[in-house]
Amino acid sequence: MAGTKNIGAEKEDAVDSRYRAPALEKGLDVLELLAAESEPMTLTAIVNRLGRSHGELFRMVQVLEFRGYIEQDPSNDGYRLTDRLFSLGMQQPRTRNLIELALPVMRQLALSVGQSCHLALHTLGEMVVVARMESSEQLGFSVRVGYRRPLHQAASGAVLYAFQPEDIRQRWEKLFNPPLSEADLAEFRAHADGVRERKVELTQSKFVAGVTDISAPVMRGGSAAAALTVPYLKKLQPSMAPKDAAVLVRQAAERISDQLVEGDSRV
Repeated sequence: MAGTKNIGAEKEDAVDSRYRAPALEKGLDVLELLAAESEPMTLTAIVNRLGRSHGELFRMVQVLEFRGYIEQDPSNDGYRLTDRLFSLGMQQPRTRNLIELALPVMRQLALSVGQSCHLALHTLGEMVVVARMESSEQLGFSVRVGYRRPLHQAASGAVLYAFQPEDIRQRWEKLFNPPLSEADLAEFRAHADGVRERKVELTQSKFVAGVTDISAPVMRGGSAAAALTVPYLKKLQPSMAPKDAAVLVRQAAERISDQLVEGDSRV
């Protein structure tokens, strides 16, 4: 189509010439493209999407595969991301410290409400689960570590977004893929403002029937560093009501927040 730019060209136009590193940019383009795709992509598909030549990307893809950042799907020869980037992020001291402090609190929360819980962070316009605690009961619903969804599609995402300053919100909005329409963005913003006032999100899951997502912010430096969430599974036998569980989720998130402040003050 006339006038349409490929992904690689769009990024080149947006990068100041003072910060150009062509080889690095090609590798990052490949990683970012694969991160946004749900299915493996062949080298030819990657070349076409990025608007590069086969020769430019062939060696780059080989190096990324050799270093363990991508892998080839034996069923169709397509490439996909491995969990290496995720593992690197988890080794970052602030993230590791957050998880270490959160796990004991999450264990107690799971025991108290009889449900599983998980901890999520923001990454590239999405929420990603970085830790979880199984329900102490025989029946429960849990979300695997590494699970991700766009911020506007998940309770954890709404909480992470709600407790951010305006400049961070705007930065995250530019990462939404696909972008939201003006009307949908305005609706999401209004919803997030409501979450901020309530200090807890309690909403029906958009993906699983019978599950109510209950989420509260783990605060650090005045903004949400993480979201603590209980995917509350409705059971036939009497159990704690969702509103009562929401109180415990909020209290647990506040305990983790307090420990983060204490840990930061000792550094």
